[in-house]
Amino acid sequence: MKIVQLLPELNEGGVERGVIELSRELVKLGHTSIVISNGGKLVDTLLSDGATHIKLDVCSKNPLTAYSRVRKLQKTLKELNPDIIHARSRVPAWLVYLANKSLHLPFVTTVHGFNSVSFYSEIMTKGDRVICVSSAIKEYIIKHYHTDEDKITIIPRGIDLDRFNPNNLDNKFINDFISTHNLQDAFVITTVGRITQLKDLQTFIESISYLKSTHPNIKALIVGGIREDKQEYYQSLVELVSKLGLDDEVVFVGSSDKVAEIYHISDVVVSSSKKPESFGRSVAEALALNTPVVATNHGGVLDIIVDGTNGYFYEVSNPNALALAIQKAKNLKFDGYNYITQNFSLSQMVDKTLGVYSDLV
Repeated sequence: MKIVQLLPELNEGGVERGVIELSRELVKLGHTSIVISNGGKLVDTLLSDGATHIKLDVCSKNPLTAYSRVRKLQKTLKELNPDIIHARSRVPAWLVYLANKSLHLPFVTTVHGFNSVSFYSEIMTKGDRVICVSSAIKEYIIKHYHTDEDKITIIPRGIDLDRFNPNNLDNKFINDFISTHNLQDAFVITTVGRITQLKDLQTFIESISYLKSTHPNIKALIVGGIREDKQEYYQSLVELVSKLGLDDEVVFVGSSDKVAEIYHISDVVVSSSKKPESFGRSVAEALALNTPVVATNHGGVLDIIVDGTNGYFYEVSNPNALALAIQKAKNLKFDGYNYITQNFSLSQMVDKTLGVYSDLV
């Protein structure tokens, strides 16, 4: 099959990673993979995996240029004549929807998040088939858009089990990281993700303050980049850490491409999001490394964590409940790699996605 995926840009983010991983696996299976975006730092990765990239402005929300961009996209799709068009975001989905009116190519959309309920967002339910990344997303679009359940397929984001494999870790990085951050014999609690208010890192930090009295060897790692518009929020977190006397316990690591190794080092991973996560990739990745996870009790993580077996849930913005759940979670033992392999592997995501494509073709 010839498959075209569209997304705004190829920079950081879960959607981008999903597109890159699916594209790579499609090429391995002998399919033709083409990605249309406005470019970005992941283009080289895409090309090295054997896919084709076409740069078009499917990113801008400017309505004044929409007509010309629809025409360019229509011309491109007509020349490519793909078996499947797969839109991964709202602006590309609108452009495809309009460009495809005369082409009648099979059209798939993936709803990656809890987008605001609006006419603009409804486009993600207009595919001939609609993929949802969790049961929570499926319930959301049925509730708000009355989407035909027969055209919905739940396909969780796949975890790359070569990368997130306890047997494939960079031991030199692990030893250096432990030494750099003084983690020898420490009780390590980690949260991973870009630093934003929605991650509710205040509650995470406050829970560390509760735990410090009973775990004087505690270390909390906050792993994630800081965008320019989040610098003020980041400074407020630094001030909170200082106010609570946690300067020696809380470490802002910054972004890292060695998150598998950091999950492995950690005793417990925390997902403290105020807003429901559409899936919870970091949760599944941590579990693959056999590390228990404590998460807020909403969104896509409800599909991933088995309460009391590989993690626990707690109420949003409740640091005391989070601290108690962390204490319980540190004693859990389970085969997380096998659990993720059976339920959330990249190969399962690819197989299920190809099933959706085949049904349409």
